[in-house]
Amino acid sequence: MLVRHATSAGMREARFPADPAADPSGLAKARALAGVLPVGEAWTSPARAARETCAALGLDATPVAALAEADHGSWAGLPYAEVDPGALDCWLADPHASPHGGESRADHAARVAAWLGGRPSGIAVCDAGAIRAAVGHALGIGVLAAGRIDVAPLSTTRLAAARDGWRVAHLNRKVLV
Repeated sequence: MLVRHATSAGMREARFPADPAADPSGLAKARALAGVLPVGEAWTSPARAARETCAALGLDATPVAALAEADHGSWAGLPYAEVDPGALDCWLADPHASPHGGESRADHAARVAAWLGGRPSGIAVCDAGAIRAAVGHALGIGVLAAGRIDVAPLSTTRLAAARDGWRVAHLNRKVLV
């Protein structure tokens, strides 16, 4: 199961991920979910908001570098509107492009897919990019198609291991308490 971390100021302000803290209101919602999610092994992105969400959920999660959001290089923390439109168009159209000097979306997707290759079973708390990459890998769709998937804060996505790969049991489900 993949859980998107609680909201952060950067999410609300439409900024490229940096390492912001989770919002107090988002963490309060996460605390309300504590004990509702299945029990098992837990992992977290190294991002501050993901680690804080794990703590609020009552999860003793192991940080996993593979679950980190893509390295957005010089764009980290910038509002989308402040990025050069030509460079942004290139990045959006070409999954191998990294005009920001960081990690390409294809490299990020490969990193997440490699982690999934170990067929982990448990809960992983991370950002939308890692969840999109995992779902894209499970469905065998490209990075550009996976980028069209919405992933709401504190929603769950469940991937089930199958003999021939993965199945998407559910996507972007809000947990009701």
